[in-house]
Amino acid sequence: MKTIEKKILVTGATGKVGHAFTEAFLADPNQKGTLRALCHKRSLTPNDRLEVMHGSISDHTTVQKAVKDITHVIHLATPKEDAETIMDVAIKGLFWLLESCRKSGSFKRFILIGGDASVGHYFYPHKNPITEEQDFTAYPGCYALSKVLEETMLRQYFVQYDLDGTCLRAPWIMQGDDLRRHLSFEKEVFGVPEWYKMVDAQTALEYQKENKIPLMLDANGNPMKRNMVHLNDLVSAMIIALDHKKAKQQTFNIAMDRPFDYGKAADYLLDTQKVKSVKAATDYHSTWLDNSKAKFLLGWQPKYGLEQMLDDAWGDVTL
Repeated sequence: MKTIEKKILVTGATGKVGHAFTEAFLADPNQKGTLRALCHKRSLTPNDRLEVMHGSISDHTTVQKAVKDITHVIHLATPKEDAETIMDVAIKGLFWLLESCRKSGSFKRFILIGGDASVGHYFYPHKNPITEEQDFTAYPGCYALSKVLEETMLRQYFVQYDLDGTCLRAPWIMQGDDLRRHLSFEKEVFGVPEWYKMVDAQTALEYQKENKIPLMLDANGNPMKRNMVHLNDLVSAMIIALDHKKAKQQTFNIAMDRPFDYGKAADYLLDTQKVKSVKAATDYHSTWLDNSKAKFLLGWQPKYGLEQMLDDAWGDVTL
C-alpha cells in the first residue's frame, strides 16, 4: 500500500486498547491523518485530529455516518459476557460496519481485534502450539462464541467481496500493575481466577497480610502457562497492520514470544521482590499462542517478556 492520509474509525475507543491506540497514533509523527471515535456510553475529549461521535454500533444509520469518508476501521467494541447485548454489538454491529465499508469509495482496510477466546483460551488441552490454522473452539459462554462469529464473518467478507482486512488475535492484555492486581488474594483481583475464593476466608486474609501470590497450576499439576500480551506490543502491531501489504486478509496471533509461566514468575518475584507464592490447583490447561506468523510477515516483534511485564507491574514496589 502507498502512504495515504488516513481517516480511521475506532469503535470501542474509550476502552483500554482503544484509548491506548488513539494516544499512540496521535503522538506518532509518522502517522498522518485523523481519527473518528464512535462512542456509546463514555466519551473522549476531541481535538483537531480526533472527532467524537455518539451512538449505538447496532444502529444502521449511525454506522453509515460513522464510516462516511473513512479509510480504515479499527473494531474493538465488545460487551464481554453480556448475553443481552452481545449479538447486537458483535454480530449486528460488525455486519453494519462491514456492509458500510464494502460500499464505501474511500475504504482501504478493516482491522478486527480478536482474541484467543476463539480458539479455547486455556479451557481445552492442545497438543501443539496454537497457530492461526487452529480450528475455532469457543469455550462456554457468549463472549467466546462472539469472537468465533466475528472472525468467521470477516473471513466471509474476504471471500464474498474481496474486502481488505485483517484480524489481530490477542490473548489477555496487560499494562501497568495489572499483573500485580491479578496475582493477589485480595477481593479486588484483576481478571480470573478469583484466588481468594479458592481458599477459606481466614486463609485468604493471611495470604493477603503476608503478601503471598498464587502459583497457578494446570490440570496436570504443572505451573500454568497462559498467553498474554502487553498493551504496548498490541498497539504496535495495530499500527503496523494499518498499511502493511502482507496483512491483507490475514489472521495474526499477537502474543508474547513465550507464554506467561506462573512458576517462573513466582521464582522471579521471590528473587527480585522477596514475594512468596502458594500453589493454586486448577482444571485449566497450559497453552502456547504461536506468534511466528506476525513476526515473519509483518516484521512485528514484542518487546515485553515475562520479566519485563513483572517489572512493569511491580515497578519500584518492594513487598
